[in-house]
Amino acid sequence: MLFKMLRKDIAQKKTITAALFILITLSSLFVASGSNMAMELTHSMNTLFTKSNAPHFVQMHAGELDEAAIDHFASRNSDVKEQQLVEMVNIDGLNLTLGDNPTPETSGIMDHYFVEQNKKFDYLLNLENEIIQVSQGEIAVPVYFMQQYNLNLGDKIRIADSPFDATFTVVDFVRDVQMNPSIIHSKRFVVHNDDLDMLSKNVGEIEYMVEFLLTDLSKLSEFRNAYQTAGMPQQGPNIDYPLFQTLHALTDGVVAAAILFVSVMLTLIAMLCIRFIMLTTLEEDYREIGIMKAVGIEQKDIKKMYLFKYIMLAALASVTGFLISLFLNDLLTANIQLYFGAAEKSMLHYMVPFIAVLVIFLTVLLYCTLILRKLHKLTAVEALRSGYMGEEANASRKSLSLSKSKYVNVPVFLGLKDVFGRFKMYSLLLFVFCVCSFMIIVPVNFLNTVQSPDFVTYMGIERSDIRIDLQQSDDTMEQFNHMLAYIQNDEDVEQFSPLITSQFKVVNSDGAEENITVESGDFSIFPLEYLEGDPPLREQEIALSYLNGQELEKNAGDRLHLIINGQEQEMIVSGIYQDVTNGGRTAKALMPFNPDTVLWYEVSVDVKHPINIREKLDEYAEIFHPAKVTDLQGYLAETFGHTIEQLRLLTVLAIIIAVSIALLMTSLFLKMLIAKDDAQISIMKSIGFSFKDIRTQYVTRTLLVLGVGIIFGTIVANTVGQRVVSLLLSFMGASEISFVIDPIQAYILCPLLLMIVVTIATFMSIVSIKKSSIADLDAE
Repeated sequence: MLFKMLRKDIAQKKTITAALFILITLSSLFVASGSNMAMELTHSMNTLFTKSNAPHFVQMHAGELDEAAIDHFASRNSDVKEQQLVEMVNIDGLNLTLGDNPTPETSGIMDHYFVEQNKKFDYLLNLENEIIQVSQGEIAVPVYFMQQYNLNLGDKIRIADSPFDATFTVVDFVRDVQMNPSIIHSKRFVVHNDDLDMLSKNVGEIEYMVEFLLTDLSKLSEFRNAYQTAGMPQQGPNIDYPLFQTLHALTDGVVAAAILFVSVMLTLIAMLCIRFIMLTTLEEDYREIGIMKAVGIEQKDIKKMYLFKYIMLAALASVTGFLISLFLNDLLTANIQLYFGAAEKSMLHYMVPFIAVLVIFLTVLLYCTLILRKLHKLTAVEALRSGYMGEEANASRKSLSLSKSKYVNVPVFLGLKDVFGRFKMYSLLLFVFCVCSFMIIVPVNFLNTVQSPDFVTYMGIERSDIRIDLQQSDDTMEQFNHMLAYIQNDEDVEQFSPLITSQFKVVNSDGAEENITVESGDFSIFPLEYLEGDPPLREQEIALSYLNGQELEKNAGDRLHLIINGQEQEMIVSGIYQDVTNGGRTAKALMPFNPDTVLWYEVSVDVKHPINIREKLDEYAEIFHPAKVTDLQGYLAETFGHTIEQLRLLTVLAIIIAVSIALLMTSLFLKMLIAKDDAQISIMKSIGFSFKDIRTQYVTRTLLVLGVGIIFGTIVANTVGQRVVSLLLSFMGASEISFVIDPIQAYILCPLLLMIVVTIATFMSIVSIKKSSIADLDAE
């Protein structure tokens, strides 16, 4: 009997049933896909870290070092399980040509390190997650460059520095547990040991990575302090296992979180839609329910009849969404599989998405059960006497009076009157439009923010026309001084600011010394925006990045102690700024740099208007070689290029989904509303209202609700949306994102798109009004 009732109900309400089915299916699809992405990311990353035997602590070093002293330190430290010294040949982009690219890598910001395969750990893997082995004349290229330049096996890599000239054949692509993400500006190429010796003697500069595997990862902090206080090589940044994991997980983790968030929004819409449908159905069947109660049918049996449809609908939609997600998983996890490899599928891999879908199903079921509690309050006498739930009668008292309308068109006024009079009913559509606006505006604003030149302020970088980076080497100081002299005498330059980054010791909250990366220079020329306080203006002041402030437990106005020239000096924290580079752990101060631990030099330059920045970039790149000369747009593109592509795809997907939901829900709502208002429509037609007049009423209603929904959605997007994005990026070091809003996109194009879609849906949904007549009403 229940199946017969179900078939009859579906036949009578095809559109409503289809809309609900689609909503729950989409919600299940997204929650399954998002949780699958999270599982794939976690499993694949763990597989990469395991198969490559990722190091726990790495110290990069430029310059001479004492290998025997490192071995001695490692042998005496009980926390060290394995230790190795990795020699790298850093080849300038000017000497490197990749594949069919017509020009060398002159304008790139990446460092190109050529290495041989490691012997003990930190293995460089191929696309099958196997340890790479190459022969003489062969090379394995980082996945980043494969994707950037569409490289294929058999392509040529040329290294030329007159008179030296060598060509290598690409035989594999490198998954690097340390340097995979684009946010890391270093990449390792694998060559044969004999080729590496040849390169080191003819081109490039030798740098080192001092790598350690520990017996107990929980002792990482203790080991870092021991290494830094033992006078070991540390002329370069140090990175560790947790930071590797964080940098690898960020991009795809943010996408997975966004997909799960969309699923939550869709579930909310589906539940509100179910509530409206169920209440409407109960109201239509109020008298029949009273009769069933009067003849002795039990409460639980009546509930079962109404609940059965939604159990079957939610179950079928949830299963459908889960099955579709199985076919889309490879598409959504393509980037994860490229950079990490496909992890072996375990039962848990399928169980987590299935459980997530099951949660959606149980949530819908519980919500339906709660709605049906209204039946408890219903008595047979009340239902037979009134025949309706009484909500409309109460609403009508709050309606506007037509007699008060003097300047508004009557159909328009009646449309406004109906929205105010039955606002509780229209609140469903209002919420849907608010969510749709939110789903469109947040991705659009975030994409504009990441693409904007202002985003460099979240990278701890001062905004300028040109940025020049120079890595530390034997004669870097001389090159840097030459660069400054040239820029100072360049009449095209408006202003410039030289900055030198070096390492100092800081006393942490436990009283132990640890390294801190400090940028020295004048920060008033190209100022940053600070979360707290101000830039350092005196030598006793220091500004900390957000993550450094958290780890050192310091805020603006607090004091910390630096070790400068062997002496402990008290510094005042002048401010806290945001920085997502170098692991988010940096500092800025006016004090003299430490010449023994300089990491890199940089110069920010603004040129005079109307000087062509591109021409100036080419001029500086040639004169200041081997410095890396970029504009900020190019710097952002290389650092976050792939992330921006993913965000662009996600934004398009969010817009399509939001528009589809607006179209679907408008059609669904209006079909139910027209069925509910059938008698009223027939009366209006009988007293002279034309089809156009009635259509105007319904268009007015939907556009009014849409307008309010867009306003609320925009407000929520620019407040709650910013908070959500800031929370995600706080793990990188940017805890307070301010959206860069394109007013044409956010306030004109996006609302206009929704208005067009909703208007079309309204016109399509009210065609059935033509069939209504007073004769039908009399027949009833």
